[in-house]
Amino acid sequence: MSNEADAEAEESQPESEESAESAGNVGSASSGGSATPIGVKLGSTRTVIALPSETGAGLRTIQTLTCLAEYEDPLTGETKYLYGEEAATEYPDKVQYMLRSGLPEDEDRAELTKQFFNSVIDSHDIPEDSVVVYAVPTINNPAGIENLREVIEQSDIGNRLIESYPESLCGAIPAVGNELEAVEEIFVALNLGSTNLEASAYRRGEQLSPFRTGAVTGNEVDRAIANYVEEETQGRVNIDTNTAREYKEQHADFDEFEPFTDIIQQPGGGRHEFTIEWSVMEAVDEYLDDVVEEFANTFLSQLANDHMKVYQLALDQPIVLTGGMACIPGIVEEFEERASEELGREINAIAPDRADLAATIGAQRIAAQLAETQ
Repeated sequence: MSNEADAEAEESQPESEESAESAGNVGSASSGGSATPIGVKLGSTRTVIALPSETGAGLRTIQTLTCLAEYEDPLTGETKYLYGEEAATEYPDKVQYMLRSGLPEDEDRAELTKQFFNSVIDSHDIPEDSVVVYAVPTINNPAGIENLREVIEQSDIGNRLIESYPESLCGAIPAVGNELEAVEEIFVALNLGSTNLEASAYRRGEQLSPFRTGAVTGNEVDRAIANYVEEETQGRVNIDTNTAREYKEQHADFDEFEPFTDIIQQPGGGRHEFTIEWSVMEAVDEYLDDVVEEFANTFLSQLANDHMKVYQLALDQPIVLTGGMACIPGIVEEFEERASEELGREINAIAPDRADLAATIGAQRIAAQLAETQ
């Protein structure tokens, strides 16, 4: 069952925009004949767009859920669509997340993604005269990547230039420096995403030994939380994965987790109050163990075999954690401790201030640089 309080909160905030101060950085505003530099990440759970604020100071960021719901107009019988948070709130039984695998898998999903993306562009007045850089996940799926390219290129923005860069590189840029310092460094980025765990080494912007697995993901954490809630409440409470995701985003904390109470409406009337003490942290704790296992024993072994010198140099630098799961308080320090123990050497890690926005902010910084050189 869905969380009533959370549903009400989502209704009151159909989409979110953040100022440059909260988003973290930077970009030259479009003026005169210059094109607006725009960063885009079409994510499996959320889509984020970043562009210079209208005041010219910092960034304006737009966030919304990457989903839509189809319904029929009762008067005309015409098929209509709702997008983003509005679709998820009003039609939880019909809502479609078009990029559950990280990319639009087929023509139908690509077409729905185009409708969704153009709706976001139109509703927020994103300028056509722009340079667009979009973040691409590390997935061996040429057809899906081509579909994503078409979604961006057939939209109403980016008429000056459209380029793509790896999501983990884009996400590392705000963590490493205030500009584009990451492009000149050698480091390892670990992207803790909803649909994939990705790892890559970077040598002055060149992606090396890209690795991904769909077995260790934020979506799996959501499913584990839902199962553990049922177990913890002895079968009295069943929550959907959207509610589980909300629990994770609002309560998961490796530093100072506190048990929390929620209320559900029971079938036939009545309300049931329950307290969650361990379900959320059990799921994220298991997730982090799996992340460290894949990082230390699969990815690093692959990197050492492919590029031994880069492997040695990269481990002397902080590991950059990006992606939505990197937003969990305390996860950077926990990763450092567990990875150091697993590898038998000291491992340091960093994450951007807003890991959920970092890939888009990094993409926007690249777009700003390209806009200056065009």
